[in-house]
This record gives sequence, structure tokens and C-alpha cells, in this order.
Amino acid sequence: MRSDQLRLLLASKFVHGLRKGRVGDVRSAVNRNRRLIPGGVPSDNYLSYRPPSASVIPRRALSSSSSSPPPSMVFNTSRLINKTVLITGASAGIGAATAILFAKAGSNVVILARRAEALKAVEDAAKAAHKESGVQGGGKVASIQLDVSDKAQVASLLDKIPADLRSIDILVNNAGFVYGVERVGQISDSDIESMFATNVFGLIAMTQLLVKDMKARNAGHIINLGSVAGREPYVGGSIYCATKHAVRAFTGSLMRELVDTPIRVSEIQPGMVETEFSVVRFRGDKSAADKVYEGLTPLNAEDIAEEIVWAASRPPHVNLAEVFVLPTNQASPTISYRGGKM
Repeated sequence: MRSDQLRLLLASKFVHGLRKGRVGDVRSAVNRNRRLIPGGVPSDNYLSYRPPSASVIPRRALSSSSSSPPPSMVFNTSRLINKTVLITGASAGIGAATAILFAKAGSNVVILARRAEALKAVEDAAKAAHKESGVQGGGKVASIQLDVSDKAQVASLLDKIPADLRSIDILVNNAGFVYGVERVGQISDSDIESMFATNVFGLIAMTQLLVKDMKARNAGHIINLGSVAGREPYVGGSIYCATKHAVRAFTGSLMRELVDTPIRVSEIQPGMVETEFSVVRFRGDKSAADKVYEGLTPLNAEDIAEEIVWAASRPPHVNLAEVFVLPTNQASPTISYRGGKM
């Protein structure tokens, strides 16, 4: 895209944001549109991502005469066409959004989760998204009910994946959760064991299973979902913070172990994201979960999915080792401004 086109795109978004009073949207657009790919790349290979209320569509379908605002981000995804992506914890939230966005980019997707019915809904949505995108290639989606905390289930996973999807190019270790806000001395053994079994041991087991084939093929990308909690601990989250610190340490060690290979290792570290996550933390209490996000605009699942796909779509010599993403009004797990939503 020429510089004059980029200026026009940003100006349009800026004016639209001012009219709507969405200063946060304007800031986001200015930052994200810096990711535009230079000229020389076929426009059909761009992915335009709009907010969750809109849809992801091929850039060629965007009309310059349209009165609607330009997409918030455009980036090249041709490297993802026909790649096979495996995503854990894909029945909702970040995992589901990531599966749909990869499908739109022309990837084949294998999605795993414990909830079979919800997983099937994501499979259908991903297939529909690929069809809607018009991208030629990819689009195969397979859903497999699996609990990553169950070692036997993980060990037998490859036998359950369709034969033409067993060579995994990109592993997204997304499965994870937090139970409760109890302090040390009040935390149940079952909660401790469950969080470590999924957040840490499950992630390691999936990586151990698939990294062997990646090494044999001398190619691959492992993307682990960390958290701001893996950078800074907070009161009432000791076990969850410990699991995410473990993920960060494991990811760093893995990257160093694979430094002499083309296999990339990345960690996405989100701050406050409004998904089912907080509902699970408060054991199904939706009202308590909603209070977590009062007074500010949190991230959403699509924001993080966007970062995951962005990291995966970079050239082979580029590894986004850490992507730390916060809402504009959050500075740390315990510091945020709640003066009103943007």
C-alpha cells in the first residue's frame, strides 16, 4: 500500500472515530494499521479484520466508495494457506475465535476441547467462515473431544486426527483456566491440581507430543497462551499466577532449545479479556464476573485471536517471542483506570 493510501486510510478511521466519540478505537486503528504490508503482494492474500460485530472478509470485497469505516487491520496471510493448525481449549473464547480466524485465512484447523457440543458449533462456524472468505485452499476443520489434562487422551491424539491433518504446522496451546480467588491456606487441593494439570502439564504434554514431528520435518511454530499473571503475581491468584509463570519459563526454555532449528516459539500474554474465563473463576457467578470489567473496555477474544494469527503469519525468519497485550486502561493485574468505557 502506498504511503498516500495509508494516510487516507488512517484519516478516514480517525474522522469516523471522532464522530462516534470512540477515542480508543482511533488509537487502536492508528497502531494496528502500521502493520500494513508494502505493495507487490496480491490483494487477495490480505485478511481484513473488523470488530466482533462485523466479519472478516477478503480485502477485494471492500469498496472504496463504501461509507463504512475501513477495517482496523489488514495483514498478509498467504503464508497460512494450507497450513494445519491445532488449537486446544477451542470450544469458546480465545480458542474459538482463533480457530475461526485461521480458517478464514485458508488454514486447516484441528480443534480440541472437553465440551463436544460447543466444539462442534465452533467447527461449523470455522467452516462457514472459510467458505465466506473466498480463500482458495485450506478450510478443512476437524473437532476432537479431548481433555489435555488426561495424559492417556493426549498420548492417543494422533490416532484420532484425520490422516491428512496429522502433520501439524502450528500448535496453539490455549487451554487454561482459573478457579476461585481464595488465598493460600484456603485453596483446595483439587483446584490446585486441576489448574496445574491443564495450564501446565497439559500444555507440556501437547508440546512434547507434537514437537517430535516438527523436529523431524524441521519446521513448525508453537504458540503458548501465557498471561499478564505470568509476569506479575497478584493477591487471590497465587496458583493461577504460578501456572502462568511456569508457562513463561517453559516457553523460554523451549525457544532456547530450538534456537538451532527453524521452529518458532511464541508466547501471547493477554491482560484483561472478557470471555467465560472470569465466569469460571467465580464458579458460574456471572454478576461477580461482570464486575471485573466494570468501568473500562476490556480486550475480547477476537483481539487475542488477531495477535495469534498475526504472529503465525510472519515470515519464517521473524519470531514474535513475546506478545504482551493489555486493554488501554490496564497497566498491570492490579492497576487499571475505571473512569468509563471508551
